[in-house]
Amino acid sequence: MSRKSAGITRSKTARKTPMSADEGTVRVPAPGEGKRGEQGYLGYLLRQAHAAVRLTMERTLADLGVTSPQFAVLTMLKAYPGLSGADVARLTFLTPLTVGVIIRNLERDGAIVMTPHPIHGRIQQWTLTSRGATLLKACRERVIALEKRLAKGLDEKAEISIRRWLAGIAADLHEN
Repeated sequence: MSRKSAGITRSKTARKTPMSADEGTVRVPAPGEGKRGEQGYLGYLLRQAHAAVRLTMERTLADLGVTSPQFAVLTMLKAYPGLSGADVARLTFLTPLTVGVIIRNLERDGAIVMTPHPIHGRIQQWTLTSRGATLLKACRERVIALEKRLAKGLDEKAEISIRRWLAGIAADLHEN
């Protein structure tokens, strides 16, 4: 099967985009430019910001052997001990399959322990071990530094407004 030429697959809007010095290639704007900046859709800008934060967090936690999703799971288990895997998946915006893998790895590493639910024996509840709490503490120190970087330049009132706005979006769209 032959491939279509770049001219056939390129969208009409892409053809209008300024070409770079290399003939025929489209220059992708950097974050903060064009539709990746103040002209962009709010949803896209939220996703772009999330991707940047997640990548930075991954790099920050890498030498501890913790991924961003693992950090989210540990955080939720600290905040809400005894959650089921399904509850953790809902709170961390991860699939149950992904959470299952994360939980197995954290359990293998001694960071969490499973106990059966006192009433519903088939439901497994997860809690942090002392090793997990120590690991989470080390992660939190680094993530707090990232949080401070995110809030840099914001006064307390602006930070509260942004937190309220973001939480409000989640609550409003969750109802729909």
